[in-house]
Amino acid sequence: MFNSVVAANRAAFAAFGVQHDNGEDEDVTEPPAERIEPNEDLPEWHVTISEDHPDHLGVGDRVEFTKTISDDDVRQFAAASGDTNPLHLDDEFAEQTRFRGRIAHGTLVGSLISAGLARLPGLTIYLSQDLEFHNPVRIGDRLTAECEIVEDLGDEQYRLTTRVKSDDEVVIDGEAVVLIDELPN
Repeated sequence: MFNSVVAANRAAFAAFGVQHDNGEDEDVTEPPAERIEPNEDLPEWHVTISEDHPDHLGVGDRVEFTKTISDDDVRQFAAASGDTNPLHLDDEFAEQTRFRGRIAHGTLVGSLISAGLARLPGLTIYLSQDLEFHNPVRIGDRLTAECEIVEDLGDEQYRLTTRVKSDDEVVIDGEAVVLIDELPN
């Protein structure tokens, strides 16, 4: 029975186009990953930041990060996270659900907040993040993560409101606490 479960999992991974690692030495060909250097933005990304003094962030400073969620993003996230829920990967299955089609992983969508925070000056370290999921995100949706500092907690720690929007519709709402250190030389 165990072998049939393993075979079924392999078949599901293959059907969804997700690479698997079965623990054996085999030649698994993966497409080369595009290497992104730190502080490099891709052409399809858009970033705005309001701070005027990079050496001092404060209440009211904001950052936005905009990106379109692609089919490739969803499939790579499934492979990296192990979340191969067919709602995200299988068109026929997803058509039969309340969503009437595939949707992106909520955690993938929430990661745009992290992408925005990574553009704040300094080294941003997450201490906490609360998320409320309000609306599904479809493959091809262009999303904007908005992060605004609402409280200086002292010791280089800040509380921020975090939101991800598709057009004017809020898809995720939340709050984060981060620590922002100076960048090492």
